[in-house]
Amino acid sequence: MRNRNLFSLFVLALLCLGNLTVQAQTAADRRDILSVLDTQRKAWNKGDLETFMQTYQKSDSVLFVGQSGPTYGWQQTLDNYRQGYPDKAAMGTLTFDIRKVEFLAADVAFVLGGWHLKREKDEPKGFFTLLMRKTAQGWKIFVDHSS
Repeated sequence: MRNRNLFSLFVLALLCLGNLTVQAQTAADRRDILSVLDTQRKAWNKGDLETFMQTYQKSDSVLFVGQSGPTYGWQQTLDNYRQGYPDKAAMGTLTFDIRKVEFLAADVAFVLGGWHLKREKDEPKGFFTLLMRKTAQGWKIFVDHSS
């Protein structure tokens, strides 16, 4: 019985320490995530899709979900962006409205936001949810659902 109580206390302590670790990283990681999104916005507004895509994890498992349904893979996502936004006029000027950054684990974050494109003839807008992972190269998007 005593060993069971000690084990329960040990597990509880680990869970608490795990929460403290995530909480301690939240402020700096939140700034880093917002910086990644700012890099994305600036690259888009320059018409630079290659730099824009550097914010995604370069992997075949990247998932992008848009109006046409799911797309898997970093390269396919880039190809779809190139097809949908063939020039700077089609890309317009992008702004974000970040509504929430929530840490699901020490190395995984959920981001909710709005996007808005200002173009000569229209101003499409919508929302996005992202899952981002902290990698050796910094925070990277590995799931993007934009509508």
